[in-house]
Amino acid sequence: MTPPTQAQADARFMALALSLGARRLGQVWPNPAVGCIIVKAGRIVGRGVTAPGGRPHGEPQALAQAGAAARGATAYVSLEPCAHQGQTPPCAEALVAAGVARVVTALEDPDPRVAGRGHGILRAAGIAVESGVLSAEARAAHRGFLTRLAEGRPMLTLKLASSFDGRIATASGESRWITGPSARRRVHLERMRHDLVLVGGGTARADDPDLRVREMGAVAQPVRAVASRRLNVPLGARLVQSVDQGPVWMLHEAGATVDPAWADTGVRLIGVPGAPGGQLDPAGMLQALGAAGITRVFCEGGGALAASLLQAGVVDEVIGFTAGLMLGAEGQPALGALGVGALADAPQFRLVETERVGPDVLHRWVRG
Repeated sequence: MTPPTQAQADARFMALALSLGARRLGQVWPNPAVGCIIVKAGRIVGRGVTAPGGRPHGEPQALAQAGAAARGATAYVSLEPCAHQGQTPPCAEALVAAGVARVVTALEDPDPRVAGRGHGILRAAGIAVESGVLSAEARAAHRGFLTRLAEGRPMLTLKLASSFDGRIATASGESRWITGPSARRRVHLERMRHDLVLVGGGTARADDPDLRVREMGAVAQPVRAVASRRLNVPLGARLVQSVDQGPVWMLHEAGATVDPAWADTGVRLIGVPGAPGGQLDPAGMLQALGAAGITRVFCEGGGALAASLLQAGVVDEVIGFTAGLMLGAEGQPALGALGVGALADAPQFRLVETERVGPDVLHRWVRG
C-alpha cells in the first residue's frame, strides 16, 4: 500500500482535531472549541480539547498527555494558538517550550489579541508553521466564534419541525407529536451543541417548555432564553421554576416596566431594542447576546419570532424535521408572515445535509 503523502496525513490529523473540538460545542463560550493532536512518527501521542468553561485550552492538555514525546513532534490545531496572557499562559509559548518541530493549523485566529501573533511566536522560535489545512471545514466548525468576532452577534440555527406540507399544528392547536421520538432526541443533541436555546414569548406561554437537554446523560445545560417584549411570561413557568437546573435569560424591551418579583427568581433580564410591529429588534437582540459572550443560538420558534429573524437576515442555518403527514391549509404554518412578494426576495439557503431520522427526514441548510 502506498504511504499517504504529507498533505493527506495533515488532512487526516486535522480532521481528528476538528472532531475533538466538535465535542465541546455549546460548552466553552465565549471561547472557540479547539482541538489539538500531537503526532510523532505517524503516531498520536497527545490529544486535547478546550475544557468546559473555556479553560484550559486544548494545546496544553495535549502537550501534558504527550510529555517528552512532544519534542520534535507535529501539533495539529484547529485554530491558531493563542498569543495573549489570560487566565492561562499563551498556547503558542507552551508549544515552543515543549519543543515541537512543526505546527499545522486550520485557520488564523481573527481575535485582535491573536490575529497572526500566535503563528509569529512559533516561527520566531524556528518552528515550521503551515496554516489553512481544512480551512473550509474549520470555518464551519468555528462559525459561532467567527461570527461573534466579525459581526458582534452569535451564529443562529433555526429549527423547524413540521408536517410534509409545512404545518406545525392542526387548526385546533394540537401539535404533540408531529415528528417521532428519534427526531425529538436529535433536537436535544442540537440543544447540547449550542450555547443558548431561544423561543418566543408566545411559545413560552402556550407550550410552557423547560428547554433542557434530556436523554443525553449528565450534561451541562445551555442557557435557556425567551424573547418576550413585555416580559409577560408567568413567574410560575417551568423555565422560571427550573432556574436552579441551568441558567435562564429573559430578553425584553429596554425601558419596559418590569415586575419587581423577577428580581427574586434568579433569571437574568436583558433589555434590548424594540421594533415596529410590537416585536423585539432581532439584530439588537443578537447583538446583546453576543455582548454577553454567546456564540451559538438554537432557536425553536415560534412562527413570529422565526419570521422576524429570517427577515432580519440573521439566520445562518436552518434545520428542518419533516414528518410524513399532511395537515392542510387550515393547519397552523411553521412561519409567520414574511412579506415576500417575489421569489427573488425570499430568504434562501443551501442544502448541506439530508438524513433519515426514524420515520422523519432531517435536512440542514446554510445561508450563502
